[in-house]
Amino acid sequence: MFPLPPNLYIREVPWSNPVGTDLRRAQQAELDSRYGSPDHDPSPPTEADTAVFVIAYERSSGQPLGCGGLRRLDCSTAEVKRIYVLPYARGSGVATAILSSLEFRARAAGFGAVTAEAGSAQSDGKRFYAQAGYAEVPNFGPYKDLPYSTCFAKVIEPGVRSTELSASFKVS
Repeated sequence: MFPLPPNLYIREVPWSNPVGTDLRRAQQAELDSRYGSPDHDPSPPTEADTAVFVIAYERSSGQPLGCGGLRRLDCSTAEVKRIYVLPYARGSGVATAILSSLEFRARAAGFGAVTAEAGSAQSDGKRFYAQAGYAEVPNFGPYKDLPYSTCFAKVIEPGVRSTELSASFKVS
């Protein structure tokens, strides 16, 4: 499995879960504030393309602390979307636990690689993915022509060769 801080539990829920909806709204409000407008995501995830969505809860109180999801890109690749942790819980390992949970679930679903994107106002996100072992790759998909986006990828399945990932995303 993956390391989980003893004060957390992570639950897979439907995209429509009301707690998840509230967390995504809070994330969007924060990003809208950082970017100064609500049109910073060229391709928001939907219930139809979200393969997995999880919520992290504080074990003793049951308080939701954060969320994250995986969007299906193709049969072997998923994109991390909507990782968000409430401000007071940041720096406590919640985001790392959410990402580990998503990677575990991606492996279980048969994905061999995971991608992510962070915009210019998300230097914390860029550091987070780099520290989690994600390599910076050329922008792909809806981010391809966006100069303010930075894209990342990570091989999570031993059966996927890094040369395959390199060919798909031109890892440098």
